[in-house]
Amino acid sequence: MRLFIILGLIFLYMTGWFWLALLRKRNDLADIAWGLGFILISFLGQNWLIRLIVICWGLRLAGHIYLRNKNKREDFRYKKWREDWGKFWIIRSYLQVFLLQGLFMFLISLPIQLADNKIWWFNLTGLPVWLIGFYFEAVGDWQLTQFKKNPNNRGKILTTGLWQYSRHPNYFGEVMMWWGVWLISLNQNWYLSLIGPLTISWLIVKVSGIPLLEKKYEGRKDWQKYVAKTPAFWPKLKVFIF
Repeated sequence: MRLFIILGLIFLYMTGWFWLALLRKRNDLADIAWGLGFILISFLGQNWLIRLIVICWGLRLAGHIYLRNKNKREDFRYKKWREDWGKFWIIRSYLQVFLLQGLFMFLISLPIQLADNKIWWFNLTGLPVWLIGFYFEAVGDWQLTQFKKNPNNRGKILTTGLWQYSRHPNYFGEVMMWWGVWLISLNQNWYLSLIGPLTISWLIVKVSGIPLLEKKYEGRKDWQKYVAKTPAFWPKLKVFIF
């Protein structure tokens, strides 16, 4: 019953963001809603440690996306969808952007929802996993932001810092964090909460994360050179060797 209540709240939450996006004509507001939505869900969960790390992650991500998109045009992915959908862009935006993201939010947040208020020693193994993920996402995003701030880098590809070890260190960090959350949440419902990290891993690696971004650079020689020497997701082992 509690899970259905949370699902209903997510529906109302994403519907509210849809109306705001409609007024602003910016479907990329869904990206800001993403992190903040998990914070809301964390307050409906019982585990204080998970709530704490989800708040840290959600606020950083929402703030990063807000600053990245501020005074800029709508994200190219959402803009293309709007153009492709033509006269049906309103209903498809609601269903395929906001409600679909709401469904994924529900599935990915299952470890948050199903965790109890007890923390055992084996749950704490998830904390270093989460911290490694947070480092990769936060530092990777920061390095990319600084790179793009330099006008001399316009049109270039970032291949230094964490980006020399993985073509998508921030996405690697995102996935790591959710596996960390799952480990912290481990209890008798582990098999159901496993849906969460499996869903985010699938989305980022196979659907809307890496594939969409990499398609943007197809055909570029500098990109092909970068691909030849840098793994797409898993960082080169030497990044973990100090």
